[in-house]
Amino acid sequence: MMKTERLVLRQWNGDDLQDFSKMCGDREVMEFFPKLLTQDESRRMGEKIKSLIAERGWGLWAVEAPSQRKFMGFVGLNIPTDCMPFSPCVEVGWRLARRYWGMGYATEAAAESLRYAFNHLGLDEVVSFTTVSNIRSQAVMKKLGMTYASNFMHPELDPSNPLCEHVLYKINRSQWENHAL
Repeated sequence: MMKTERLVLRQWNGDDLQDFSKMCGDREVMEFFPKLLTQDESRRMGEKIKSLIAERGWGLWAVEAPSQRKFMGFVGLNIPTDCMPFSPCVEVGWRLARRYWGMGYATEAAAESLRYAFNHLGLDEVVSFTTVSNIRSQAVMKKLGMTYASNFMHPELDPSNPLCEHVLYKINRSQWENHAL
């Protein structure tokens, strides 16, 4: 478990899966993903995330505000599939329920995740990526001190899919040390 000024990043529990399923069925939350997830798909994804944290000790942590003790979404570190043109790597990512947008929670939790990546995992670089039209996530990447690296076509999406073209942002240890929030 990790704490920031306003948040707790922790292992998932069974109660989180229902809220995660609702979040993955929200059209606005999933606007920049290929499709809404069914309850079963969400449950399987949540269980996979939980098992990866149990196995490695880190991952896409469940996020909550201590005063509310309610699942807000996830923020953390992930190893993308090997088919990415920039693999192998570790990415920082986030997905929060809509009611928690615009409050700086994604940036705050992602900054703590970067601290963990550089100080505890000893990584030299962390990436983040999203579809070119996801301006909100790109703004978070910039606030974290990440810099634009390139555009790429997501290898798991059909080239005709409007979400296929992605942007890649990176931050190395030196950049993070000079920018740490």
